[in-house]
Amino acid sequence: MLAMLLASAFIAMRVMGTLGPLGLFWMLPLSFCVMAALPWILLSPHGRRNIGLQAPSGKAPYALALICGAAAALLCFALGMLLYGATPDNWFVSIAASFRRTAPTAGLSIWMLHLMITVPACIFSPIGEEIFFRGVLQKALEEKLSVRSSTCVEAGLFGLAHLCHHGLSMTAAGLSLNAASAAVWVTLMFATACLFAWLRRRHASLWPAMAAHAAFNLTMNAVIFQFLWPTLPL
Repeated sequence: MLAMLLASAFIAMRVMGTLGPLGLFWMLPLSFCVMAALPWILLSPHGRRNIGLQAPSGKAPYALALICGAAAALLCFALGMLLYGATPDNWFVSIAASFRRTAPTAGLSIWMLHLMITVPACIFSPIGEEIFFRGVLQKALEEKLSVRSSTCVEAGLFGLAHLCHHGLSMTAAGLSLNAASAAVWVTLMFATACLFAWLRRRHASLWPAMAAHAAFNLTMNAVIFQFLWPTLPL
C-alpha cells in the first residue's frame, strides 16, 4: 500500500513539474531524487540488496543493457516518424517541445542545449526511476502478486507516468488528451519498462537497468536534437 501511495505521489509530482507552471518544474528533478533516496530511508542493507542495489557479475550485462536501451529508443523514434512524421502527434516532437519550453535557450548553441539537457536526463531519471519502479515498487508488489503481474503493474504505472510527456497537454481550457497517439506512447513505455525489468531480473541487479535507461535517454535526445529540433517553431 505504501509503495502504491508513493507511486501516486511521484506521478503527481511529475505531472505538476511537466504540465504545471514553469515555477513548479523543480518538482520533476525532486521526485527523481526522492525516488533514489527511498531505499536508504525505508530499507535495511539486506532490503537494498534484495531490490537489486548490488553490482552484477562482470561487464557483459552493461554491454547488453546499452544495446537494449539504445535499440528501444530508436524503435520509438522510427515508429513515431512512420506513424506521425515530425508533427505534434509524434511523442519525440512533444518531448522536444517541452525542452524548448523549459530550457533557457537564449544565447546557447544547439550542442550546448543538447549537453545541458542530456547529462541530467542520463543521471536523474535512470537512477531514480529504476530504483523506485524496478526496485522498491516491483519487490513490494511481489509480496502480493506474481513476478509477471507485478511487472505488468509497475510497467503500467511507468507508462501512465509518461503521459505528461506526450498525450496529456495543458491548454487554456484545462488538460487535453490526444487519445490515439497517447495510447501508442504508453504502450511503448510499458514495453520499455518490461525490458528494463527483464534486465534487472536477468542480472539480479538494478545497475544494468539503469544503464539501459540512460542509453535510451541518450539516444532519444540524440535523435531529437539531430532530426527534430530544427523543425520546431521558435
